[in-house]
Amino acid sequence: MPTDVFGVLANPVRRRLLESLRDGPRPTGELAGMFELSRPAVSEHLAVLKAAGLVREEARGRHRFYHLEPAPLAEVGRWLHPFEHYWNQRLKALADHLDRQDHQDQPADPHPPDRPDRPDKEKSP
Repeated sequence: MPTDVFGVLANPVRRRLLESLRDGPRPTGELAGMFELSRPAVSEHLAVLKAAGLVREEARGRHRFYHLEPAPLAEVGRWLHPFEHYWNQRLKALADHLDRQDHQDQPADPHPPDRPDRPDKEKSP
């Protein structure tokens, strides 16, 4: 059973569980209902998340509610931080490329403002 944050996040079911807890705590049954997995399988994923410190469990009567514990995700953020510059550069390059494409796709003005033969402008003496 992985306990490091990166190993835990490698599983798409666990990532989806974390995403569903962003808006607040949820009971086990509701979380299990989001998947085509058995309730014990979802409970096992929740146990992995709990062991990594990414969720905490709260008993409310007969129900167990899970809460997101985002602090361990800071490790992921610190690891990703050096790559932000790369992605920002790539996104800027993409935006520049799309702007160039946009300008190429626009029809040229048949009467640019600096042309003396523009019909809507009177010629100055």
